[in-house]
Amino acid sequence: MNNNFLLSHRKEEPENGTLYMVGTPIGNLNDISKRALNILKHVSLVACEDTRQTKKLMNKFNISNKLISFNKNNSSTKIPRIIKDLKEGNSIAIVSDAGMPGICDPGEDMARSLKSQGIDVICIPGACAAITALVSSGLPSSSFIFEGFLPKKQIDREKILLEISKNEKTTIIYESPKRLKKLLMQLFEFCGGDREIIVARELTKKFEEHVGNNINDVIEFFRDKDIIGEITIVLKGTIKKDLKIDKLTIKKDLNDLINAGLSLSAASKYLAKKNGLKKSEIYNMI
Repeated sequence: MNNNFLLSHRKEEPENGTLYMVGTPIGNLNDISKRALNILKHVSLVACEDTRQTKKLMNKFNISNKLISFNKNNSSTKIPRIIKDLKEGNSIAIVSDAGMPGICDPGEDMARSLKSQGIDVICIPGACAAITALVSSGLPSSSFIFEGFLPKKQIDREKILLEISKNEKTTIIYESPKRLKKLLMQLFEFCGGDREIIVARELTKKFEEHVGNNINDVIEFFRDKDIIGEITIVLKGTIKKDLKIDKLTIKKDLNDLINAGLSLSAASKYLAKKNGLKKSEIYNMI
């Protein structure tokens, strides 16, 4: 019998020496699947981003099992222990506080470590804020880029923002409520105020909210508000137009050249030649 056939028809009960990446609800606990509950009930132990959060979920469905902490602060020490347990024949589930483990959390490192040692890693699908926001946004969803949380370091952050501004695909971004207004202003700076955007807040929860239209409107909506809850941003890609001058890119290039020591005149002359423009056109942009 073909091995691929056997692998595609796994039993619903946990198998020895297998790690299960289990998707959990992002808000509404009723979004948990029966398969996920069965795995959480029968594995040897559950590795959790926060044992207190996972305990709430398991209590709701009357599940009792051994829980251990597994998060970005202790992953380097916990991964070897988990590998040891798996090699001894134990089955283990890993969950994040919400959504799919491995998306913006150390579950990614776990899966990579296990795969490199030939240990089975099985995903038990569940809710994901990125996909939930994308599907409900009405923005193009057949091709998209997921950026997660943008870098905090300014030079790295501006590099990603510049890439996003020029990308023709829909972009999905996670952000904390405390930093949302700052990010919106940066998106305005790099993408312009007319770019279509949806800010999804508290997905699947009682006060779920979708704020959109364009960046200008969203900035105005949140201007005087205290923002709480989990935030997912869906940004429409740029529309490619032949021979369109990318003013934002030229302005950034100009600033970079000046910061590197060139005079305004020399930097403008260089960029004019590079972009097939007159030097006066560069001046007009600033």
